[in-house]
Amino acid sequence: MIHVCFALHDKTRRYSKFTGTAMLSLFEKTKSEVTVHILHDNTLTNDNRDKFIHLAEQHNQLVKFYNVEKLCAEEIKEMLNLIPAVKNSRFSIGAFYRLLIPQILSKEIDKIIYLDSDIIVNLDIDELWQIQLGEKVLGVIPESFNGVDTEERFFLCYYGLIKPEHYFNTGVLLINVVAFREEKENLMAGIKFISKQPHLRYFDQDILNYCFATPALKLSNKFNRFTGRARMAKEFALEQKIYHYVSDFGLGLDMNDPFNRLWMSYFIRTPFFDENSIGRLYEGVQQLHVELKQAMIHLSALMSGKKRIFFILPEDIEIIRKIFLIRPDEEIILAEGQHSLEILIDEMRISQGKKVFFIIVANFPFNVLTEAGFINGKDFINGIEFFSEANGVPLNSHKLIKAM
Repeated sequence: MIHVCFALHDKTRRYSKFTGTAMLSLFEKTKSEVTVHILHDNTLTNDNRDKFIHLAEQHNQLVKFYNVEKLCAEEIKEMLNLIPAVKNSRFSIGAFYRLLIPQILSKEIDKIIYLDSDIIVNLDIDELWQIQLGEKVLGVIPESFNGVDTEERFFLCYYGLIKPEHYFNTGVLLINVVAFREEKENLMAGIKFISKQPHLRYFDQDILNYCFATPALKLSNKFNRFTGRARMAKEFALEQKIYHYVSDFGLGLDMNDPFNRLWMSYFIRTPFFDENSIGRLYEGVQQLHVELKQAMIHLSALMSGKKRIFFILPEDIEIIRKIFLIRPDEEIILAEGQHSLEILIDEMRISQGKKVFFIIVANFPFNVLTEAGFINGKDFINGIEFFSEANGVPLNSHKLIKAM
């Protein structure tokens, strides 16, 4: 029996479709018997629960549910007290549930595969299951295996706490549950350390890396291939891999894209796709239309009496000048590593109320600015949101998929 775990926090009642879609791909690609363990909270509705059960029964597989909110109420309360920032971040409390796997699962389970919900399993999961961990707690796929500049992007690497080649993504984990169960004190030490580092923004991923990055068993990126990176590498021929649709640009509605088509081919065959899905998609398009017009009005009012200043990568200067019609007298701050972020914040403090800062850097840590007291839409703007297909940036339709 192969054991696979998902963590689910679904405050909109629409995120469950991602878990269901990942489950269907898992069942259809895997020949062995699989038990899916869903760690959830009170946001899981009875209707969505029934859909998970139906999906498993259709494929003669098992699904089990664990209400973490009830089973680990004290642990969750302590985590939120230590790291309250998670409540206002783009990461939900569900991200912490994987830390509680050893406490929740039966002691008869000595190994499990953890998967994020924004995943399509395009191989027989038994290939991952058969990897032997020995005494190692985790089998992981380092971010660098997907071409991510970890030293630039992750503070744990930037400050030298973890070597860049060791920092891993937590979307796919092979877990030695027996060994993980012995790491409770180590995990709590990691949580307390991360709680004292306000600049760290990946929470559970940083915690697991702080505790296990160096000793973890490094696995091939075929078990966690980022779709965005695959597109950049022009790997458009689908292979036997686990595809991870990380970030809002990881998954969209353009069906000319093989990765989008792969995800949609599974989603439309789940119980989560019904006639209401199309209605919600239409409502989402309407909402985007309204938001666009409101944004234009807001930007016009925002810029009244203020100057623009741009924070951009050196290699993007010429193209950004053309897109935003930057005048010779307008200021530019070059994004050249973490020290440039400090320069930006200092300049924002000096110019607050007088200038609007256009941040035009992919994966920029906007939470650092809000934590410093600056207001999104007043003191700074995500300039990338103004890009269009004419600028080489595809329409980000992930919001519409979430609406479905």
